[in-house]
Amino acid sequence: MGNLVHDDGSMHEVWSYVQKDARALAVTEPFLARFVSRVILSAGSFQDALINRLSVALASAECPKEHYVEMLTSVLVRYPSVAFEAVQDLVAAHMRDPTCSSHLHAFLNFKGYHALQVHRVSHRLWQENKRELAFWPSNPASAVFGADIHPAACFGVGVLLDHGSGIVIGETAVVEDEVTILQNVTLGGTGKSLGDRHPKIRKGAMIGAGASVIGNVEVGSYSKVGAGSVVLQPVPAACTAVGVPARIVRRDPVHKPDVTLRSADTHS
Repeated sequence: MGNLVHDDGSMHEVWSYVQKDARALAVTEPFLARFVSRVILSAGSFQDALINRLSVALASAECPKEHYVEMLTSVLVRYPSVAFEAVQDLVAAHMRDPTCSSHLHAFLNFKGYHALQVHRVSHRLWQENKRELAFWPSNPASAVFGADIHPAACFGVGVLLDHGSGIVIGETAVVEDEVTILQNVTLGGTGKSLGDRHPKIRKGAMIGAGASVIGNVEVGSYSKVGAGSVVLQPVPAACTAVGVPARIVRRDPVHKPDVTLRSADTHS
C-alpha cells in the first residue's frame, strides 16, 4: 500500500496482507510456525494479533502474558481507535523504512513499532487518570524495547520510531502525524522548568539519530534535524537544522518533501 490507512476497508486490507505473509512464513520457516500461528493465525482480527504480540513481548515471571492480555484487551475494547492507529504506524514503517520487506516483518520484529503501540495503550490509561496503571506496561516496555516514552506524551498517527533503541520522550512532548524519529533521540526538558516543557514535533518532520531537542521548542512541519544535533531554538517548517547547537542550513519550499529514511541528510 502506498498511503496511510483512512477507513476500515484499508485497515482490513493491511490485516489480510499480514495474515497472507504469516501463512507463507509458517510454511517456509517451520521453526517459526508455532509462534506465527499463536500470535497471528489464531487471531480473529488485527486487534487480537496486536494484543498477542505485545503480551508475548512484555511477559515476565513477575507479570505473565495472561495479565497483559487482560489489560490490553480491556483498553482496546474501550478504545478501538488504538488498533486503527497501530495499523497506520505499520503502514508508515513499510512505506518509509527501506529495510522493511513487509507489514508482517515490521509487526513481528520492529521494536520501535512495539514500543509505540504499548505507549498508545499507556496513554489511554493516563487520560483516564489511572496514572500508576499507565506505567505498568510503560516501564517494562522501556526495558524490553529500549524506548522510554512518558505515558502522557501525545502522538499522532503514521509515526515511525526507527530501531527504537535509546529514544527518550518526555511528559509534555507532542509528536504529530507522519513523524520519523531515529535511534538515540531525546525529546527532553531543560530540567529548569515545570508545566509544558518538552518539544513539539510537527507533521512529517524527521529527527536524525542521536539528536536532542530540548525544551518547549517546535520543530516545524516537514523539517529535518541532522544526526547528533542539539536543538535549543525553534526550527521553522521545511528547514534542515544541524550542529551543536543546531542552526538552519537549508530552507526548502513549503511543501511535503521526501522524509523517508532514504533521505541522506539525517540517516546514520
